[in-house]
Amino acid sequence: MNKVGLRTLPYMAKVILLFWLLCLYAEGYSQFWEAVVSEKPFEPGEKLTYSVKFGPIVGGYATLVLTSSYYNGRLVYYARGEGKTVGLAEKLYSVKDIFESYFDFNTILPYKAIRNVKEGNYKKHDEAVFYQHENTVHCLTKDTIVSVPARTLDMISVLYYIRSLDLQNLKPGTVLHTVTFFDEAIFPFDIRYKGKEEVRTKHGKIKCFRFDPVVEPGRMFESEDDMTFWISDDKNLIPIKVRFDLLVGSLHIELADYNNLKYQTGFSRD
Repeated sequence: MNKVGLRTLPYMAKVILLFWLLCLYAEGYSQFWEAVVSEKPFEPGEKLTYSVKFGPIVGGYATLVLTSSYYNGRLVYYARGEGKTVGLAEKLYSVKDIFESYFDFNTILPYKAIRNVKEGNYKKHDEAVFYQHENTVHCLTKDTIVSVPARTLDMISVLYYIRSLDLQNLKPGTVLHTVTFFDEAIFPFDIRYKGKEEVRTKHGKIKCFRFDPVVEPGRMFESEDDMTFWISDDKNLIPIKVRFDLLVGSLHIELADYNNLKYQTGFSRD
């Protein structure tokens, strides 16, 4: 692997927490909003673990844990995502990023998002409070108020939002237009639904829904089609795999383990 690839690997160890954001930007904000289903495919206690690979090398792991909590007296979902480097990647460029989100049981819209990142010598902590009825976000670190489009999501809740859609009735070619708030900025996020595919994994062949987000060519990608992710075509709708075709090689994020799913699954653990 070349030196550029080695540098990219540890940096991308956090990407399972941010795969829906990476280098994204679109002109304008769409008000398109797919309604979420009332019976969610997840429940408190769910834990998903992912490996991050650059070629054959495992550069990091990430976990996403969902529980319940109270926010301002309201029972809400609380999700915590953590990504960290391992092995050679850890020695070259240590990464430990933690993302937290408090979001609504019904709408999946966030109330609060917290980010703690440590990447090499760089550290940052920020918190954002979402006022959905006012279309504003209060950035606590800088004590600033930012106007946002209606139904703005954070970087964790957007994943649960996608899982809460009626994917079975989604037609290939449909584009999901979402807006996320991250690092005190607004990021529109267009996700194209491509249809169903079978994906090879360590858990066997899994039937999945395929999505191709629109990414920005130039810094890391050659074209806007260089990212794909798959969600299991079952009741749990688990993110199974993410593939990035980068300028310096291919990066894969794959489901390594799962615990406390809401529904039974036929996945193998071998």
